[in-house]
Amino acid sequence: MDFDDTPREASFRAAARAWLDAHAPAKGSAEDFSGGYLEGTADAATHVARAKAWQRTLFEHGWAGNTWPTEYGGRGEGSLESSIWNQEMARYGVTVGPFAVGIGMAGPTILRHGTDAQKERFLRPMLRGDEMWCQLFSEPEAGSDLAALRTRAVRDGDQWVVDGQKVWTSSADHADWGILLARTDPDATKRRGITYFLVDMRSPGIEIRPLRQMTGSSHFSEVFLDGVRIPCDGVLGEVHGGWAVTATTLANERGLIAGGNKASDAAALCALATEMGRGDDPVLRQALVDCWIRQRIQTYHGYRLQTALSQGPQPGAETSIMKLFAAEYLRRLGGAALALLGPDGMRDGGGPGGGAWQARFLHAPAIGIAGGSNEVQRNIIGERVLGLPREAAVDDVPFRELVGGRR
Repeated sequence: MDFDDTPREASFRAAARAWLDAHAPAKGSAEDFSGGYLEGTADAATHVARAKAWQRTLFEHGWAGNTWPTEYGGRGEGSLESSIWNQEMARYGVTVGPFAVGIGMAGPTILRHGTDAQKERFLRPMLRGDEMWCQLFSEPEAGSDLAALRTRAVRDGDQWVVDGQKVWTSSADHADWGILLARTDPDATKRRGITYFLVDMRSPGIEIRPLRQMTGSSHFSEVFLDGVRIPCDGVLGEVHGGWAVTATTLANERGLIAGGNKASDAAALCALATEMGRGDDPVLRQALVDCWIRQRIQTYHGYRLQTALSQGPQPGAETSIMKLFAAEYLRRLGGAALALLGPDGMRDGGGPGGGAWQARFLHAPAIGIAGGSNEVQRNIIGERVLGLPREAAVDDVPFRELVGGRR
């Protein structure tokens, strides 16, 4: 593991920091919009508008899409430079969180599996912040077992007609486009009859119903598709071959979730304990030390990943390790925060932090589900990282013979 930048990396970091110093608001300033969106403490419409303006600024100054080819508006850099950029941007009061599904997930998938026409149509507007995206994967009866999805698409001439329901769709009410999985061959086994679509969220037949979460926000929505028509050029990858395309999206999603934790959170909670005069409580101290250690381990995981990127290989199933660790860290951080706040932790928007710690506590369970549940991540780690044998398949039959994903 290498903790130090090479001369080239140090030069890139210095350039990034100099530009951010000149263009980005400081953390904690009145212009800071780096937090609160997922936790429900920031107005969604205002937050999205500021993120769009920031994304356009990045694009216009050549700092958007570090790893994307220059012909689509990117910088043509490597994954290592992207990692350094994200480290530096996290020091400022900005975020591109509302573009996570688009730039972080859909974009890399289109780059890898898309046609030239699809790349030309979607990538530049996405990177410029003109179009937001959402992810239409999970369903009420196909959450952890995503391959059991039952939304169907039927070919009708030069279009596909889609019917079904999706749920837990982040920012669907703000999205212009969506990445959609639908079953196109019910006679194939459940992972072989799925097709990956790019769908215009303004299409007739799409109904979006925001879901009120326990944080008080409506970051997620359920989406109903009733006779939605998608042109054939909206298929990404091969017809019936969407599962392989999905793997690209999910790998990027896990990396985003794992890298989304703020490195300062555990330290801030420790400082708050001292400020409140609770630093000598032995039980609380143990919980705080546990959070601080876990945050440091995450940091070292990041260094390990950065070292691997600098040497060439791209991360694979190892992102599941980071994602699983991030989910457990956030759960423990939220619990420690509420233990510290005591009765103030029951106040809606009250107490030290103005409700931010309560919001993080309430949001933490979602991270254990998003991008594949903790149990799914453990299976991936066991099979693809540790090389343990797979469990015997009990659903290797045509999907139409399954009922609700079960034999």
